[in-house]
Parts: sequence; structure tokens; C-alpha cells
Amino acid sequence: MNSLTKYMFPLMETIKIREGIPQYLHWHQWRFEKSFLLHYLKPAPFKLSSLINVPEEYQTGIVKLRFLYNEKDCFCQYSNYKPKQIKSLKLVEDDKIEYSLKYVNREKLDSLIAQKASTDEIIIVKNNRITDTSYTNIVLFDGSEWVTPLYPLLKGTARERLLFEGKIIEKDVLKDDLKKYKSIKLINALLDFHEQPEIKIENIVY
Repeated sequence: MNSLTKYMFPLMETIKIREGIPQYLHWHQWRFEKSFLLHYLKPAPFKLSSLINVPEEYQTGIVKLRFLYNEKDCFCQYSNYKPKQIKSLKLVEDDKIEYSLKYVNREKLDSLIAQKASTDEIIIVKNNRITDTSYTNIVLFDGSEWVTPLYPLLKGTARERLLFEGKIIEKDVLKDDLKKYKSIKLINALLDFHEQPEIKIENIVY
């Protein structure tokens, strides 16, 4: 994406399209309205369902839709989707990072990714607390329950939905608490919880 787009459309929703059908659109509409109000201090003027028209070439398989928007306009960007293969993660600390809304500008996150060394992805630690990876929320298995950190950088739609459904619970997870867990999964709008592989805690590098 060019730099001009970042400034023309500062915010986005990333939506999974499966066989031409947008998934969990209710949750994206909810976050979109909340984000718009926080950023522009007025109610959102768009309904996602009326603006998403999946092109013919993206009617099959799994497709990633980036719905970019500003105060008065929006833009739909479609692409075929194949998930990354994540087998190892590295803890990276940044006590000042902020990403509470889904901004198009990810420069700070990208600078942290550069620290992943030989691992596949990072886990961001803020004020000694486990938060998110660079592009997902996380859930941790303690042997009986799936736990998501209480203080994520971004409250993703998949995370909020799973909490609402009672499939995961929130808990404050400190850096030193990781050893109490057995495995981790990465979740976001495109990575369904039940489809994601478990990554052993031992595969997290300090």
C-alpha cells in the first residue's frame, strides 16, 4: 500500500470472505461504528452490508477484504488469502506502543516485527504484560481453559465474539506467567479459533 492511501483512509476493517459471503459482519459493523465514533467524534454514516459487493473473481475460496475508510468515503480492497505458517514466536518489549483502533498505518508494528530474528512472529510485551502478536490476538491454554490477555493492543472482532460466546476468558497475563500455559493459538477475523493449530509454549523465545 502506498503512503497516500494511509492518509486518505486512516482506518480499516479486515473481513473474511468465504465462498463470496462476508463472515461475522455484525461484529465488524459493531467495531466499525465504535471506531468511527472514537476517531471522528460522530456516528458512522456507512452500513458495511450495503457497501460490500464481492467481485466475481473473489466469489470462491477464502478472500481477505480490507475495508478502508475515512470520515466521508470508503474503499474495498480484495485479495486471495493464505494464512502464514507460524511455528515459533519471539517476545518483543515496547511499553509505549498504542494500537487501540485498527489503523492502516502499521509502521510501529512493522518496526517491532523487524526484531523477530529467526522466529516466525512476535508477541508484544507492554508494561510486563502479554498483549498481541503483530497481526493477531492470542489465546493461551492452561490445561482446562483458553485464556486471552486482559490488555490486548487491539480488541479484535474474533476475540470479542469468542468472549461473548463463552469459549475463552480474559485474564491478566504477565510475561513470567507464560510458563504456566501449555500452548497458544493466534486468532483474528481471518483465523478461526477452531481451525488454528496449537503452538507449544516452548516455541516462544524470550
